[in-house]
This record gives sequence, structure tokens and C-alpha cells, in this order.
Amino acid sequence: MKKLSVGFYRRDNVLQIARDLLGKLLVTRWNGQTTSGRIVEVEAYEGVLDKASHAFGGRKTNRNEIMYANGGLTYVYLCYGIHHLFNVVTHTKKTPHAILIRALEPVKGVEIMLERTRKRSGDNTLTKGPGNLSRALGLTVWHSGRSLQSKELFIADDGFVYSEKEIAASPRIGVDYAGKDAARPNRFYIKGNLFVSGKPK
Repeated sequence: MKKLSVGFYRRDNVLQIARDLLGKLLVTRWNGQTTSGRIVEVEAYEGVLDKASHAFGGRKTNRNEIMYANGGLTYVYLCYGIHHLFNVVTHTKKTPHAILIRALEPVKGVEIMLERTRKRSGDNTLTKGPGNLSRALGLTVWHSGRSLQSKELFIADDGFVYSEKEIAASPRIGVDYAGKDAARPNRFYIKGNLFVSGKPK
């Protein structure tokens, strides 16, 4: 298992980076407890020109300021005051591209995930959807702005690769407010994977 390099995140094509994240492992190590999951669904957000992005039009707030940093950091925000949504910042400084991790297939630490989510069994709802996966891996807004080169939080390549035939693209979920940008095929997921959220399009 090899941690993804800083250069992986600082490329300029956020759509390609999003596709390349499929199959990689998101790993957390908190208080001696390791949990990980294979990324099976992502959404790319294209910064100031993307109406679905928090940075559309150059918007900058205390919450989203981290999006304007160099790629390779985390952006975690609270949605509806309940769900912590985990994003990866990409590109270079002043270009606020980001990728939302929408679903994982659990790999390590399922018992720990069950404790965190208060679930009795590890069915597909454990890490299906961005809110669930953050809860299962112990991710909160407190982890926003962290380097993905740290020992506690990183994305790694263990050599596993999905074939091009297994990868599908569709519009993003829940961004109808973005007008024509809502139709962008910026969501990538693994066909038939039970942990993928939403319906295939």
C-alpha cells in the first residue's frame, strides 16, 4: 500500500483525478484504530466556473477557504447541520477544485465502523453516501485542512484497479440548484457496486 503523492492531487484536470481515485483506499488512523475503504463513487467540482461548487464565482468564506490552497489537503464541511462531507482539494493554489468522496466499500476496521455508526451489521449502508462514510471513518469538520500525506489520514494505492468497463459517469446528485451545470457528467462510480449511493443514470 503506497500513499498517493502530492503530485497526484496537483494536476489540473479534476475530472481525471476523480476517475483515478476510484479503487484507491481512504485510510484513517485515530487513537490506534485503523479503518479503510475502497473508493467507489466520487463527484468532481470545477471551482469558480461551476455553479455547483462552493467556490463558484470566486466565493471565499471561512468554510471553503481551504479550497484555494495547493492540492493534497482535505475539505470537510457540515451539510444540513448533520452530515460531515469529505472532499479532496486538487489543482494548485488559487484554483479551487475539489472532489467529494461519495461512497466506499469497507476494507479494514468494520467492527470499529459499526461502533461509530451504532449499526448492528455491516450492510451496504455502512459507507454508502458521503455522510455515512465520514461517520464510519471518524471524519468530521475538525479534519478539514489536513494534509493527505499525514500518518493519520491519507489515500493509498494498493495495486487494485477497476477496468474502464466498470466505471460509469453521470450528473452529480443533489445539485439541481446549479442550473445547466447540474447536468455535467462529473460523478463517477463503479457499476453494480452495492455501496454506490443514488440510482444509476
